[in-house]
Order: sequence, then C-alpha cells, then structure tokens
Amino acid sequence: MFSAQFVKVIVNIFRWKKYSWHDAFATFLWRTGGMPSSHSSLVVSLATSVGIVEGPGSNLFIITTFVALIVIRDAMGVRRAAGVQAKSLNSLGRLVSRHFDMHFTPVKEVMGHTPFQVLVGGVLGFFTAIAFCTL
Repeated sequence: MFSAQFVKVIVNIFRWKKYSWHDAFATFLWRTGGMPSSHSSLVVSLATSVGIVEGPGSNLFIITTFVALIVIRDAMGVRRAAGVQAKSLNSLGRLVSRHFDMHFTPVKEVMGHTPFQVLVGGVLGFFTAIAFCTL
C-alpha cells in the first residue's frame, strides 16, 4: 500500500504543475483514488504473501483471495459509481443554487478506480509481495 501511495505521489508530481509538498504528503497518507490503486496493491500483496508462506491450498489464502476480489470490485464498481453520482449531484446543486440564489455545499467527489489503475496496483502488490517473501 505504501509503495502504491508513493508511486501515486510521483505520478501526481509529473501530472500537475502546481503540486505542493502539502499535497504530496496528504496523498501519501490518506488521499484515495488515482493511479495506481493502493487498495488493489494492498490486498493483492496480502493474498500473494499468504499464498507464498502458507501455500495456495491453505484456508487463509482462499480467504485473502476472496477478500481481495471484494475490495477490487468495490474500488472499481461501487466507489466509482458513487463518485459519478457525486459529480452529478454537485453539478445539479450548483445549477439550482444559481437559479434560486441559494447556498449549496458540494459533496466530496471520490471517483474510485479505473480497471487500468486497479491492474497496475495489483501488479505492484504482486511484485512487492514476491520481493519481500523471497528476500
């Protein structure tokens, strides 16, 4: 997870011209979304580590694999759909606010992950687990 968050900071530094140290620190510690998926990285690393240490036939490996699938599905599906809905609500809220001269407080838009972000996070988690379990 930490390696994914670190890569996310590097990606954001190159992506945004005005990316402060405060933004980098906040991204590393608690911001979600973006490239790569730290959710996927963490659960794939966990399942891979358990598979290496306990064996692929162990009950713990099966449990961690299914937890990984649930987390990955949630990162791509539910969180992404909630982010799209939040974006639509904010757009509608701003429109109604301007039309009726009312105060509107936007909701947080967390977009979840694209399949490619999840794939990159999973690959990073897999190779991180391989590196730590074989060294």
